[in-house]
Amino acid sequence: MPALPAGRYFGAKVMGMSTTAPSPGVEYVIVLYDRETSRVAGLVDGHHVTAFRTAATSATAVDALAPPRVGRLAVLGSGLEAGMHVRAFRAVRDIEELVFYSPTPERREALASELGGRAVEHPRDAVADAAVVLAAARSRGEVPIVFADWLAPSALVVSIGSTVPEQREIDVGIVEWSDLIVCDDPNEVMHETGDMIEATRAGVAFEHKTVSLHALLAGELDERTAGARRLLYKSVGSGLQDVVVAGFVLERALAAELATPLPFEFLTKH
Repeated sequence: MPALPAGRYFGAKVMGMSTTAPSPGVEYVIVLYDRETSRVAGLVDGHHVTAFRTAATSATAVDALAPPRVGRLAVLGSGLEAGMHVRAFRAVRDIEELVFYSPTPERREALASELGGRAVEHPRDAVADAAVVLAAARSRGEVPIVFADWLAPSALVVSIGSTVPEQREIDVGIVEWSDLIVCDDPNEVMHETGDMIEATRAGVAFEHKTVSLHALLAGELDERTAGARRLLYKSVGSGLQDVVVAGFVLERALAAELATPLPFEFLTKH
């Protein structure tokens, strides 16, 4: 996932997984280059950067779309992304009630205890009457974890758990239910995520109501957002977000003397 932002650093997030490994998994590394020298500036673990940038971007959307006070935030998921999102949302909104659901009882109970909420045994119980619904848990079997008829009449759904064609998270009914769909990368969301691919297969038209987060933040959608009651924010992330946030992390690590120098130098070729 390469990116060339306007700041000091450019680079890419790289991920790899061996399908022949006994227990395959993915590890992420962000390689940063210094624009001033073209040299490698640093290697940053992409795991936490991904969680930070996804939550911060979602919180930016929530700040633009959610009411000033959030009565209930429903959290579907109990992993790192779910916890980071709650912290980010709390930075931009007062949240009166936190309700958690995930398929793993001990994990949802632990996250609810850590963040001061309560856990429930069914996602519908979490979503009921929620002003904001965070979907941050790919369902088991890649079937939807949240459905339109569970939602409050004027809810904001934030969907960040389904980012590739094989993954599912929200029901196609939510795509149809939404008055406005805000995306960090509209083209990728519309054509390369399992939820939207399934909506297309079901004959649900949504391109006419899909807009970019950039347009929202630039004030180009004020009239449309004012008239929209049912809102969906869907995120897939981007290399640009990763590289920019990793640059901030590197700068702060260097300033705090927490960065670890590499025990070798890269060869510069001219």
